[in-house]
Amino acid sequence: MPDLPDVFRDLGSYVEEAKELVAENLELPAGYALEWTGQYEYMERASERLGVIIPATLLFITVILFLTFRRFFEVVTILSTLPFALIGGIWLMYLQGYNFSVAVGVGFIALAGVTVGNAIMMLVYLNQSLAELRQSKSKLSALNIKQAVLEGAVLRLRPIMMTVSTILFGLIPVMLNEGTGSEVMQRIAGLMIGGIASSLAVTLVLVPDICFLWHSRKKALAEPIHY
Repeated sequence: MPDLPDVFRDLGSYVEEAKELVAENLELPAGYALEWTGQYEYMERASERLGVIIPATLLFITVILFLTFRRFFEVVTILSTLPFALIGGIWLMYLQGYNFSVAVGVGFIALAGVTVGNAIMMLVYLNQSLAELRQSKSKLSALNIKQAVLEGAVLRLRPIMMTVSTILFGLIPVMLNEGTGSEVMQRIAGLMIGGIASSLAVTLVLVPDICFLWHSRKKALAEPIHY
């Protein structure tokens, strides 16, 4: 039989290992069936629900973003931060030896909300800075577009860093805790710590860069071509 589970072992991987050992060492007589129940059965049902909830959450976020900004550029820019958040979360899961579970699914949903919120804060201030540039009646150029983007990004730097720091300082003790229920909370906290760390770099660097390149290209396309 497999080793007894400890606080660092999730229920799903333990039962899967037990299933393999039972299949190798036990032949059921005709008319008999083996069913795994208890907490494992509840976890399987919750996993099925998450298969619906996670796509529905992403769809809901996309609709809300489009209703807020009314432009596909902002929606695509904000959603582009999610894969980078997943990269950090998956890497930390791998380093910690975590498997996918209901807790991990909940962590993905929470991570998506935090990542999108930070990207929205950054993009709103970038748009405000660019709007002020257009109202100043100065001639648009790649240089002053870049300056406006930098000013908007700097204004959002402190609030984003404060938000991320607060979340990280709150989640690190949860990930390191080994008390009752830690096998669930560690996976939520660990996923969010890795994901927020990787999405932070994307929010502070990639979003302003995409904004600058997009508006510089629009400005270049709007200029008349002289022959």
